[in-house]
Amino acid sequence: MAYETERAVAIEAVCKAATLCQRVRASLVTDEALAKKDRSPVTVADYGAQAVVIAELMNAFPADPIVGEESTALLRGAQGDPVRRRVVEHVAAVRPDLDEADVLAAIDRGAYEGGPQDRHWTLDPVDGTKGFLRGDQYAIALALIEAGRVVLGVLGCPNLPVDAARPEEPCGCLFTAVCGQGATIRAMNDPAERPVRVTEVSDPGEARFCESVEAGHSSHSDAARIAARLGVTRPPYRIDSQCKYAAVARGDASIYLRLPTRADYEEKIWDHAAGWSVVTEAGGKVTDIAGRPLDFSLGRTLSANTGVVATNGRLHDEVIAAVTSVLTL
Repeated sequence: MAYETERAVAIEAVCKAATLCQRVRASLVTDEALAKKDRSPVTVADYGAQAVVIAELMNAFPADPIVGEESTALLRGAQGDPVRRRVVEHVAAVRPDLDEADVLAAIDRGAYEGGPQDRHWTLDPVDGTKGFLRGDQYAIALALIEAGRVVLGVLGCPNLPVDAARPEEPCGCLFTAVCGQGATIRAMNDPAERPVRVTEVSDPGEARFCESVEAGHSSHSDAARIAARLGVTRPPYRIDSQCKYAAVARGDASIYLRLPTRADYEEKIWDHAAGWSVVTEAGGKVTDIAGRPLDFSLGRTLSANTGVVATNGRLHDEVIAAVTSVLTL
């Protein structure tokens, strides 16, 4: 089976990172959060998860470069001392063979610039950091890109119910997709997998759409106008992170809108590559708001695209038409 080794390594890496994140969340204190230049919170979990995942990838595929979200710039200064110590402590709980130098080196291995050549991985160690801090949804998102094409994606969703119809039951699920092989779901603590498929809804009036919790990530007002134009009457399903892609892939929703909030923003490849893979392999479709395919060959951002629309495929053309109509008014 193609990518069998890569798939197994990616799953193991994401599961270990999820374990670290759960440990961090259980003991989170205020000095474990820093502010990046864009003011989004960074926690011990972000750094620790990146170190764990990249260390696993380096062991298995030492020649593969990695596009990661985080760097150690804030950890190496005096302000970062307490956070750095906690990062190393939490990493040691799942990778006791890594010392401080190893941890910092693994984090900084994510500095690759990406592009169309050869193959590389892309990682968002904690996608939805604000959701993580609130105790809501977040994801560990890992994808493999070859010649600009996403060929494998793994989404670890530690707080997402395994069965959406039974939210009271244990949470923690993992979605995996390989190009041409479909998408699966499993519980974090159970290796048994089952396929996932998008909904068969073809009437937008019967659809449910999801969007970001944070209004700064996607325009809620534009989304409401698009929903009205489509005849969608159900309230939006607002969740953090690439769990939105997971929701579309397994049929919790049929539409995911990430609409631009400012003209100069470029989406990051780590925010979408794994989710793109899972939805696409589950039978759905993902483009930008103009209906253009997402181009992962241009470096660390989707510079040729604006916004993101993910659907079950059947609704895609109608949704794109509604998006275009509303955003050009």
